[in-house]
Amino acid sequence: MSVPGEWTEITDDAALTALVGEPVARVREKVRPALTALDRDWLAASAFCVVATADAEGNCDASPKGDPAGDLVYVLDDRTIALAERPGNRRVDGYRNILRNPHVGLIFVIAGRGDTLRVNGRARLIADAPFLDEMAVRGRRPIMALVVEIDEVFHHCSKAFLRSKLWRPATWRPDAVPERAVIAKAMERPDDDLSELQRYYGPSYAEKLY
Repeated sequence: MSVPGEWTEITDDAALTALVGEPVARVREKVRPALTALDRDWLAASAFCVVATADAEGNCDASPKGDPAGDLVYVLDDRTIALAERPGNRRVDGYRNILRNPHVGLIFVIAGRGDTLRVNGRARLIADAPFLDEMAVRGRRPIMALVVEIDEVFHHCSKAFLRSKLWRPATWRPDAVPERAVIAKAMERPDDDLSELQRYYGPSYAEKLY
């Protein structure tokens, strides 16, 4: 096992560039300031994204968001999108970060696709607005909306998904770690009965999504 004293650390831009090289022009210049028609199509087809935030001190959070394709993202205009907040665990770590630092990064995924759409911008938390009515799913209006003013948007290549083989069912091992109920008992709710936890995280769990 190696120890930190044996590591070679990169501490400046010059050393990083010397190691990884410079991006080619088409990669460096592919960033756009607003959504195109193809970007809108991507957002309409995406059912999952990750929202990355950091507080004023730089402490980070990455939070997954999911809704049916077509309901995940509400496009207000070419420079503004909104994501719904649905019922959850109420930690809202990322939202607390946004109150202190509005800068966010989002990665939008389409199941089965290796490429992704990335959006960087500045976010606000909107408790009420007329467009929240149009973001309802199963007749349930969102609790609030995360509105992101876009600074840059671009497509990202598929190498990470190809390396991970994420969409190949033959590589899936959902039983490689214990089920959620077992993890909850071991890490979070040791006094709860396992059978009760299995019922809680069982089929009826999906009834509480909205």
